[in-house]
Amino acid sequence: MKFYLISDNNDTLMGMRLAGINGVVVHEKPEVIEVLDKAMNDSEVAVILMTEKLINLCRERVYELKLNCPKPLIVEISDRHGTSEVSKTISSYVNEAIGLKI
Repeated sequence: MKFYLISDNNDTLMGMRLAGINGVVVHEKPEVIEVLDKAMNDSEVAVILMTEKLINLCRERVYELKLNCPKPLIVEISDRHGTSEVSKTISSYVNEAIGLKI
């Protein structure tokens, strides 16, 4: 089982490649959806890492996959241009999932 990165910039891709994680750089919504669907259907991929900007670009599709597909796991990561704070992101996930505010 492996990780796979879907990024909007080369810096994040290069950093992940140094850690042994392969991936692609895409910028447009149709490209993101195509690459995401391909990664979802790859039996070798256990975790899909996506940059914050790309998650925001196709949020509905990502949430649909998160709710309806047990694997692979889709994880949002901040890149060097990221704006979200990790604790706020985790709190919002918990709030959305079980309705509990932390």
